[in-house]
Amino acid sequence: MKKHLVFLCHCAAAILSCPTFAAQAAPRERLSFDSDWRFTKGEPLYLNELLAYTNIQSWVMSTGSQFVKDGQTVPRPSGNLDASCAHPDFDDSGWQQVTLPHDWAIAGPFDPKGPGDTGKLPWEGVGWYRKHFTIPASDQGRRIYLDIDGAMSYANVWLNGQYVGGWPYGYASWQLDLTPFIKPGADNVLAVRLDNPPDSSRWYPGAGIYRNIWLEKTAPMHVGHWGTYVTTPDAAPSAATVNIQVTVDNDSDSDATLSVKNEIYELNADDTKGKFVAASTTDGLAVAAHANQLSESRLIVSNPRLWSLEKPQRYVVVTSVEQDGQLDDQYETPFGIRTIKFDANRGFFLNGEHVPLNGVCDHADLGALGTAVNTRGLERQIQILKEMGCNAIRTSHNPPAPELLDLCDRMGMLVMDESFDCWERGKRPNDYHLLFKDWHEKDWRAELRRDRNHPSIILWSIGNEVPDQGSPAGLRIGADLTRIAHEEDPTRPTTAACDHIQSGFDGFQNNLDVFGYNYKPFEYALVHAANPGLPIFGSETASCISTRGEYDFPVQTNKDDGKYGFQVSSYDLSAPPWATIPDTEFKGQDDNPFVAGEFVWTGFDYLGEPTPYNYDAPSRSSYFGIVDLAGFKKDRFYLYQARWRPDFPMAHIVPQNWNWPDRIGQITPVYVYTSGDSAELFLNGQSQGLLKKGRDQYRLCWNDVKYQPGELKVVAYKNGREWAASVLQTTGPAAKLVLTPDRKKITADGRDLSFVTVAITDKDGRVVPDAQNWLHFAVSGPGEIVATDNGDPTDLTAFPSHERKAFHGLCLVIVRSEPGEAGAIRLTAIADNLEQATASIRSK
Repeated sequence: MKKHLVFLCHCAAAILSCPTFAAQAAPRERLSFDSDWRFTKGEPLYLNELLAYTNIQSWVMSTGSQFVKDGQTVPRPSGNLDASCAHPDFDDSGWQQVTLPHDWAIAGPFDPKGPGDTGKLPWEGVGWYRKHFTIPASDQGRRIYLDIDGAMSYANVWLNGQYVGGWPYGYASWQLDLTPFIKPGADNVLAVRLDNPPDSSRWYPGAGIYRNIWLEKTAPMHVGHWGTYVTTPDAAPSAATVNIQVTVDNDSDSDATLSVKNEIYELNADDTKGKFVAASTTDGLAVAAHANQLSESRLIVSNPRLWSLEKPQRYVVVTSVEQDGQLDDQYETPFGIRTIKFDANRGFFLNGEHVPLNGVCDHADLGALGTAVNTRGLERQIQILKEMGCNAIRTSHNPPAPELLDLCDRMGMLVMDESFDCWERGKRPNDYHLLFKDWHEKDWRAELRRDRNHPSIILWSIGNEVPDQGSPAGLRIGADLTRIAHEEDPTRPTTAACDHIQSGFDGFQNNLDVFGYNYKPFEYALVHAANPGLPIFGSETASCISTRGEYDFPVQTNKDDGKYGFQVSSYDLSAPPWATIPDTEFKGQDDNPFVAGEFVWTGFDYLGEPTPYNYDAPSRSSYFGIVDLAGFKKDRFYLYQARWRPDFPMAHIVPQNWNWPDRIGQITPVYVYTSGDSAELFLNGQSQGLLKKGRDQYRLCWNDVKYQPGELKVVAYKNGREWAASVLQTTGPAAKLVLTPDRKKITADGRDLSFVTVAITDKDGRVVPDAQNWLHFAVSGPGEIVATDNGDPTDLTAFPSHERKAFHGLCLVIVRSEPGEAGAIRLTAIADNLEQATASIRSK
């Protein structure tokens, strides 16, 4: 390992002069490495045995030694780990051409008899990727690195037939040094092998190189990997302290004396640098050959613009490394100036202001796009969540894609950054518990160093419902993981999502800075009384289940009811045995105002885990989401919006269907979710009564309404004044299609997306809630249909299909631009006996 030293410099006041480094091209390059790959599924049997992780463990474990402080590093074995598919002259001409990020399983087909817990998709097995590339001969003498944001899973990498390294955890980000194996000015061949064992996941994990890959080039003297750490221990409107740590690597054969300069700028919304703010320079930094050294600076920023949920202002530190007046490296670190605090009696505070945690848990998949990371897909999800009033995301149950954290920084969303779903005791035969002993320190320190500059992150979660709770080993591991987190980032608290009641009392809680309870609203008072100095929040709550547009009669209030035909009623009264409806959790928090808030399971439906049905049921996806898999809002969205946005006038009627020709004269309960304090319901102009919310009442219920076709109208009031109104009408028969793109202009980069809602309406434009017509889609111009969906958990039509049934009047088409091709994209939807529709999207 490299030697590690520290050099400290303090700058007590902002330097107001402009930066003075000579204008010259920065020597660091970070290039997208996502294009021109070839892929195949499977491999010869002999390779499968030769490259099994247990047979090559010492090779793989030699990667990542810079993250080992507590144990022994593993030296690289002598020789080479040979594999025929990695040979430069291996014939891959018959392999599929792909662009990363790539989820090899999402295109299907679905296996109707496959396990529903992982989405009935073909994610298991081995896959190989190969890429031919060249770098200029002028790169001789530079350091060349491969940065992999995520590859699922048990990744191993070869360059020009030589084994480089690997990383088993599919959710980790990691870097490999290609320098010893690369050939500047010549053809190079990179090969990546992935292996997804069966029974290694509880949900759909995706498959393949599903996140971005980067080729990074530096001089021998450079900022280390994730080598900056920026904190703001004091932040007020008048002034803020910014501490900057920079690890400088010297990969040359000679000792060096360097200058390190840190410049702070405001960061604009488009990631360009804005106003210069402050700077400091450290001279005479001595770094020995093949060693690194830590440089520390402290700056004062006057009148800072604090990062907040409403105004998520970011800054950027530009770190420059010079030797003898020559710029060796320049490295940018976005960050935010803000303070966070958890109080055991009052909850969470951001910049000194109390902020209830209105959070959701989410898995990594993007529905019909699978786990292949797409920035616009993630942005759309965050926009939907913010509309609901959500202000926090829990990255269940693993390190997230870097793009998600970047978006949360930009858009003002708090993050609970989670690490592991299990420790030494597993939940599936081949899950992470097989790796924990050898890899948890590397994985945990890597996650902490990668993510610790994000202002959005407020909590480090060391695990989710780990079976080690209640055991001596669990106490030891919990303490160890919290210690590591404090070593890497002492500015943020640790937590864990605990599902054992005794974890709040048996000492497990003492290893956490903030205690998270899963599904325990009735225990908040008890655990607080036993631990009066320990902040508490609901780390996973509710788990209410429903299907958009489905309503079961007669309406039952027992949470075990409401299930039929592999669907779940959307009266929002159903939940699994361990869970509750939202109202119960709301009461638990209202009765215990010291609770910092909650993270609801889940924001969006996700692939796999089709609770409450058996995993061999014909269901591909979950029912937990507040929003369905296609991104369409369920009724529950408005129940949370009513609570989380109390100043936003809104009223929502349940059921969102007043087409019940076989229920005329029968009891058809009507619920209203509103941010008002009372509401009056009208059926065809006749009042059904005015109801007021009482204590612990979060929905207004007219349980005796007898169905008649026509119009339902609700008028909500607040403090005696009309607040909001909503109308629901019986529709006519399906007559036409209406296409609504969420964005009519997209970028011609081959990645940007437009999510087009397809609605089946009557002649007056009202969505027909029971319409299930088959729809056919076609596209012309510089775009393509990536996927379609409808939010039906039981629909096993392959996502890339250009034909799909509507589900309760709606369908989704995802259109992607073609790279480098501008122009008009025209999407057409047709269906038998319906007026067809078109939508135009401009790619620019």
